[in-house]
Amino acid sequence: MTRIFFFIVLFFLSASALQAQQATDTPRKGEGISAFLKRNGRTGKVYHKEFLELNKKRLRGKEELLMGVKYILPPMQEDNKGEKGGKGNNTIREPLFGKKLAEVEITSDKLKGACFYISSGHGGPDPGAIGHVGRHELHEDEYAYDVALRLARNLMQEGATVRIIIQDKKDGIRDDRYLKNSKRETCMGDPIPLNQVARLKQRSDKINELYAKDRKQFKYCRAIFLHVDSRSKGEQIDVFFYHAPKSTQGKRLATSMRNTFQAKYERHQPSRGFSGTVSERNLYVLRHAQPVGTYIELGNLQNTLDQRRFVLSDNRQALANWMTEAIISDYRK
Repeated sequence: MTRIFFFIVLFFLSASALQAQQATDTPRKGEGISAFLKRNGRTGKVYHKEFLELNKKRLRGKEELLMGVKYILPPMQEDNKGEKGGKGNNTIREPLFGKKLAEVEITSDKLKGACFYISSGHGGPDPGAIGHVGRHELHEDEYAYDVALRLARNLMQEGATVRIIIQDKKDGIRDDRYLKNSKRETCMGDPIPLNQVARLKQRSDKINELYAKDRKQFKYCRAIFLHVDSRSKGEQIDVFFYHAPKSTQGKRLATSMRNTFQAKYERHQPSRGFSGTVSERNLYVLRHAQPVGTYIELGNLQNTLDQRRFVLSDNRQALANWMTEAIISDYRK
């Protein structure tokens, strides 16, 4: 009897030890692997690699987390100082992301050798499109900027070099539903002119100035322009992707994004469908910026359903995550 009791106790102790070793958690809406691990105090390439190994049967497609699934967290490593959120060689500091997110852990080298110019629409004296939710005004420049920062941070985590063209030193990445409006935005420190042509020329010239040096170092340079459309209030639209006329590589990147978004909608909202398209547009920044570029309209700021795409921070993060996935796919080609 004593022996049986001993084995029962031993069984429960072993089970408890195994459970303790295999801590689990469920991802939140919009979280990618890097954000999921960071929230659980596990950042860096070592944790990222171990997470993939532990959960290879639970991941769908190209390392995508599934809602409602419990994932095994890698055991905490006491001696892994260089990989645990410290300020080692795999950490970049970018104050534009805000105090809480300024430290960026490089979790992979999928985009090593790539350079991006992320430019959100309007800014400074020009708010762009303005939508309304009750007494709140939704300004295009604020929401496009928040998505731009999230995209920039994602790309940095994947090993890319990122130039953030439009900047606001105060805002950072925000989780608020209604983003406060300001006129602080600059073009990398230079005041943004109100005149539309002058404004577009300024950011195109800045990108070209950087690209003249970057093209000697990086084998893949891409300019990403983020905007929010303004149409009639009753018109719900999907994300649209534009490229410069006769730009084969621009079309390829835009198509990669469109295909990724379509796959996401089919998976997460199968009954809704997806109508976003890829097309040529003779837009100033696509014609004058020298790197291969893609211009993205994220939705209709006037439409009630589209507004949910912007006011929920998880949705803004999902937009950034999906664009990142599409960019990685294009870079691999």
